[in-house]
Parts: sequence; structure tokens; C-alpha cells
Amino acid sequence: MITRSLFLIAALSAALTAQRTTQFESRPALALENDKVELLIFPKGGAFASLTLKSDADKLNAMWNPAAGARAAGQPARFGDSTGHFLCVDGFGPTSKEEAAAGMGGHGEAHRLPWEQLSAGRSGNGSQVTFRVTLPIVQEVLTRKVSLLDGESVIAVDSELESLLGFDRPVNWAEHATIGSPFLSPEVTVVDASVGRCQTRPHGSGRPSPRRLADTVNFTYPNAPLKAGGMTNLRAVPAQPNSMDHTGCAFDPARQHVFVTAIRKDKRLVFGYLLRREEYPWLQEWMNYTNPLNLARGIEFGTQPYDLPRRTIVDMGKLFDVATYRWLPAKSKISTRFLMFYSPTPEGFEQVDDVRLDGGKLILVDRKSGKTIELKTNQTL
Repeated sequence: MITRSLFLIAALSAALTAQRTTQFESRPALALENDKVELLIFPKGGAFASLTLKSDADKLNAMWNPAAGARAAGQPARFGDSTGHFLCVDGFGPTSKEEAAAGMGGHGEAHRLPWEQLSAGRSGNGSQVTFRVTLPIVQEVLTRKVSLLDGESVIAVDSELESLLGFDRPVNWAEHATIGSPFLSPEVTVVDASVGRCQTRPHGSGRPSPRRLADTVNFTYPNAPLKAGGMTNLRAVPAQPNSMDHTGCAFDPARQHVFVTAIRKDKRLVFGYLLRREEYPWLQEWMNYTNPLNLARGIEFGTQPYDLPRRTIVDMGKLFDVATYRWLPAKSKISTRFLMFYSPTPEGFEQVDDVRLDGGKLILVDRKSGKTIELKTNQTL
């Protein structure tokens, strides 16, 4: 009887966290799930396409789904490799004419190529999946492991980039994390981040788009300068969205671990990231508010403030005394780790002033309301 009971307990534990193959928008996907959350990952390009809470009756996806947004707006349902949270390595932004002639596309190679699944299954008290992809143009190998523990809504993502070449070179690395409609909604979705100094993107005359913000002006988040004069609070999507803007913010240099979060206030849900500042010193926000029914907002953390060509970023060198690229030494590897989380919020919890790990918990603090969220986790940074 004891042996049978132990077997049943072990079987139940193994069922708590699992992987399965499925589809998302008619594309193959791998589901990493437990009793709290479900994360869908595309084997081609490695994008995190969907993150939902098991307790949420609406199953509101925190990630940007451009196909669903386009359908809602009555537009052609385009759906490429750039969706949800995808990885820009090695490259973030447009290419030079020489790179384009050599076959390099925008945002690097990683999100365009099929990823080899090295392993998937139970590991300790949770489950993980590991992918690898070789980037032939830049001659690099990317390995990424995604881990989810039983009974937790915190997901760990570990990445390693290896150079196959015999010389040091600067790399461009961005986690193109993006929220979108319907999670992103005017006035009720707010974004908070532990950022210090910020700047509106220098557009010049090359990008004619409907912009609210002034060009190349320093500011302190969330109050940004308007092109028409005055200031605006960037936390929320405006009531009548009709613009597209970019900002680059340096994460707070006084913090070892930094965060960016998005709260859907009326649905009482919070989604976000906790990361190491030394690996991801910059937050770029791409605010695509050109169609009220198909909104997208990038909360993109990486090695540079804007998605600009490699030469431009290397020539920039530093902004606010923070480097705008990262070195990858010859025949060597560099790595990153971040945590991603999704959770219900208590009544009245409407802003995030701090996110920290403490005593087996990931803690979110709203100082204005005096309320906190404590998520049990054995994940570390």
C-alpha cells in the first residue's frame, strides 16, 4: 500500500509540469505548462507566442499576437517570425546595404531559423526544454533553456551565445518582448520599469510616422516630452491611440536586478520580467498605437537603447555613460538569464514600484496602495 501511494504521488508530481506539442495560429508550437501557467514556444525562431494563466477564465494572452490583432482590426492577418517575445541575435534593427547583400535580415538571424530541440522533460521538481540554433552569417551558436517548476508562475530563461570565430566582436542582443491587444488596452494597461535616464528616439526625416513625442530629448520615465509641447505620461496607452513612438531608457545603475511589468488593471493581471542589469542594461519601448484595435507595445530589454544598424550602435559607444553593445570574445561564450512571470493581482494593486527575490518568493510591491504580490519560486538570478 505504501509503495502504491508513493507511486501515485510521483505520478501526480510528474503531471504537474509537462510539455506537449500543439499549434498556435496554425503553426507548430511546444507547450510548457503546469497547474499555474501555459507557455507556447515556436520551434522555428524560438518565440514565446502565448502565455496564459490556468486560473484565468478568459485565458488572456499576455503576448502580442499580430495575427489576432489584425483580424480584430479588419486587416490582413499577417503572421511572421516576429511575434510575442522573440529574440534578436546577433542584430537588433535594420542592416547595412552590405549586410543585406550578404543575406542578413533585420533583427538578426535567430528568430528566422528553425531551432533544434536538444532536450525536453522532467528535471528535479519541474520541467525544461533546451534549444540550439547555429547562426551561419555571424558564425555564432545560440543555446536557450526554458524552465518551469511545479506549482509556480515564474519561468526561467537561460541563454548562451558562442562565437565560432577567432576574434573579439561587438554583438547586438535584444529580447523583443512585446505585449499587444487585447491584453494591451487604452488607459487600463500600464507599464512600469526600474529605469533611470531616458531619451526619445532620434528619427530625423527618415521615418515619417504619426509621432506624439519630440525627437531626441532626454527625460525621466514616465513623463516624456511631446512634439507639440508639454509632457505626457507614458505608463498607459492614450485614450485615443493614433501614434507610433520609440524611447530608450537605461535601467537603474544602482540595481543589480531590474524589472519591467505590465498591469491590465480591470482584469487584475500583471505580467513582467526580472533580469540582470549587467546583461541587459537597456529598455526600448516601441509604442505602436496606430490602430486602436491592433495595439502593440515592445518592452524590449537588451544591449542597446534603439533598434539601429550595427555600425550606428557601435559608433554611438555609450549613452548616459552606459555601453550600447556587448563584447563577444574570440572562440568564447557569453550568457544571460532572466525570469518571466504572470499573476493575478489583488484589488487596488495598480502600479509596480519594485520587484525582488526574497526567501523563495518573487515579490511585487505597490507602494501607493501598500499592497504586495508574493509568488512562490525556487528560481534564482
